[in-house]
Amino acid sequence: MDIEALKYFITVLAAGLLTGVMYALVALGFVLIYKASGVFNFAQGAMVFFAALTVAGLNEKFGISLWIAVPITIVVMVALGFLTERIVLRPLVNQHEITLFMATIGLTFFIEGFAQLLWGSNVRTLDLGIQDVPFDWLIQNTGILISQFDVIAAVVCGALVGALALLFNRTKIGRALRAVADDHQAALTVGIPLQHVWGIVWAVAGFVALVAGLLWGSRNGVQFALTFVALKALPVLILGGFTSVPGAIVGGLIIGASEKLAEVYLGPYVGGGIEGWFPYVLALLFL
Repeated sequence: MDIEALKYFITVLAAGLLTGVMYALVALGFVLIYKASGVFNFAQGAMVFFAALTVAGLNEKFGISLWIAVPITIVVMVALGFLTERIVLRPLVNQHEITLFMATIGLTFFIEGFAQLLWGSNVRTLDLGIQDVPFDWLIQNTGILISQFDVIAAVVCGALVGALALLFNRTKIGRALRAVADDHQAALTVGIPLQHVWGIVWAVAGFVALVAGLLWGSRNGVQFALTFVALKALPVLILGGFTSVPGAIVGGLIIGASEKLAEVYLGPYVGGGIEGWFPYVLALLFL
């Protein structure tokens, strides 16, 4: 491999790994809910879409700056998480898992429709002030093209994942979350308020959806297709596990890197669009 080919490989790999961190953030929303309640939250993608559309709608429709729209949306997403637990899940406590799963599917369609009812279905741009251009000093010194947006997004995602890992492992709330995840009935018998814990987890998942929505909305535009970003989290979860925060990170990195490398090096031989389906093939092979 000559030096130029090596630089190109590093560029593709770096782009894939940085994208993988963003996939891991989306997968983290699933992990949070599943760890605490055993519910696979199919509505996580809709929450990502709703969060991004709310920020963009407040900015476009009412002229509210992003610095104000984002805190307002944080409150909205936390409230959405609490309401979801209170209205949708609490009445279904002790029901079969498939019942809870079907409830989140219904919640998906409600959130998607409600978001577009409020803000419309037009594609919107979301400018976070981060340029999606390569670092000049990297180009000059190494010839490797790494996007500023990808790096900053990965740092933000990494910081949030690290904070949530500390929440789970080093705080009283985190211990309560793990206890509820291990055994609901045992947690109740030692005085852990199950509904409060679930409410907190759904609120945190709403905040995670907001961060993911801002980053993916800024990159791809705020549109209905954002809901499909959550589907990329499924291979991540299959590789990393449904209850592991570190697993979500590792799975995200593997999926992000593999899909980029497959698109560049296998795409010319099997046709375009391999980036869209290769992660699922990888997950099937893993299974």
